[in-house]
Amino acid sequence: MLMSYGALLVAGLMPVVCAGIAKSGFKGYDNSDPRAWLARQTGFRARANAAQANCFEAFPFFAVGVILALLTGVDPRIVDGASVFFVLMRVAYVFCYVSDKAKWRTMVWSAAYLTVLALYALAMLNLQMD
Repeated sequence: MLMSYGALLVAGLMPVVCAGIAKSGFKGYDNSDPRAWLARQTGFRARANAAQANCFEAFPFFAVGVILALLTGVDPRIVDGASVFFVLMRVAYVFCYVSDKAKWRTMVWSAAYLTVLALYALAMLNLQMD
């Protein structure tokens, strides 16, 4: 169960990492209006910003899936494994997004999404067994 908690922490921090990638090393970064500055970016900076938004979007679905699976008594080792796999896929997703590997990005996004769906399914199946 400790690994799934750690995975939640890492997943929650991923948007910050993506924002750092988008903003890093650029002398013209405007901290007084960061959203407008990011909206004008192109290339890897724009893709890192888009990855940041997607990480924010994916986190709640993942977090609730982990919590529901644990609360309904799904084997914590299964939840840990799924959580670590999700985070690995999300890290790969960010890498693929920033490096403009669209086909691979879609595949790893799908793997992460299916992992979360599996957590929900396991939680629902566990409720049916009681």
